[in-house]
Amino acid sequence: MTVSKGHKSEVDAILTLTRACGKHLRDNGIDQWDENYPDRGTIVQDLGTETLFAYREDNEVLGIVVLNEQQDEEYSQIKWSTSNQDKNIVVHRLAVRPDQQGKGLGRKLMDFAEQWAKDNNYDAIRLDTFSQNPRNQRFYTSRGYTDLGPVYLKYKKDHPYYCYELLLKTTD
Repeated sequence: MTVSKGHKSEVDAILTLTRACGKHLRDNGIDQWDENYPDRGTIVQDLGTETLFAYREDNEVLGIVVLNEQQDEEYSQIKWSTSNQDKNIVVHRLAVRPDQQGKGLGRKLMDFAEQWAKDNNYDAIRLDTFSQNPRNQRFYTSRGYTDLGPVYLKYKKDHPYYCYELLLKTTD
């Protein structure tokens, strides 16, 4: 198992992975990612800012996670345990190739993300997950994340996204 920064040469493999994930979600009645999200520009930006990390086996990308400090503006509606003056990292675009799901790769990617956040002195990890995806909700609560409430993201107004937080340091 190797998790490390994604490479610009992997953009097509990553797009193939995320498109397969979006289709898999839709095929299972979860309208979370459409055919256009994430798009090439988003993936290229993630790679350019060195915030996309890839899980690889035999040099093949089987999963990704993006870790950065960018928060959707709707996050301001949530009463977070940490303030925006604290050092908070946000998980974006966690994805595992559908034919590899159920093998613990998502858990390994989140183990990596949590350790990376601790190693880089973050106070908390923030993320959101689609309200129509109960599997993801169980995944995050089983890892100790606290559900802090729903937001309606500007690009997806039909169902809310639930915001979760994991404290890495105690706050005063």
